[in-house]
Amino acid sequence: MKPLPNEIILRPRFQLDVVETKEDILKKFETARHDPFLVNRLDEHVFIKLNAKNNHFWSPQLHLEIDEIDSSKCRVYGVFGPNPTLWTFFMFVHFVIATLFIIIGIWAYSSASLNKSYSLQLGLMSIIVVMWFVLYFFGRSGKRKGKPQMHEQYAFMMKVLSS
Repeated sequence: MKPLPNEIILRPRFQLDVVETKEDILKKFETARHDPFLVNRLDEHVFIKLNAKNNHFWSPQLHLEIDEIDSSKCRVYGVFGPNPTLWTFFMFVHFVIATLFIIIGIWAYSSASLNKSYSLQLGLMSIIVVMWFVLYFFGRSGKRKGKPQMHEQYAFMMKVLSS
């Protein structure tokens, strides 16, 4: 097993080989009750989240997928990620900003082709670039805030697997 790196990347992934049956591991997670974690199972997928009391805007969740290798061994695939609602919101905002950038770029090109002033469009495009940087640093700040909870979820998962 590879330990988590010190620098948490975007949606870090890992995999573990466990010498237990798939059903035994799934049952362990179903019966695991440890505050502040909430464990949900859907088929061979397990989601580990934090309860409402300990959950903040940047709280991560751990998604595990358990695949059977043979009758006595299985592989656990894990992915850390942000709350799906937050992830969707960030992607939507990036899409809107990128679309505006392209539209204003076309407007600037049209104005330049018609020998009209296009300084307004260049100013708006500069503001959009600044907004992209703000979003980037906002996201980096959020990952830094969620990193301790990510390590807690990983430790909880290892505790359940070793029990």
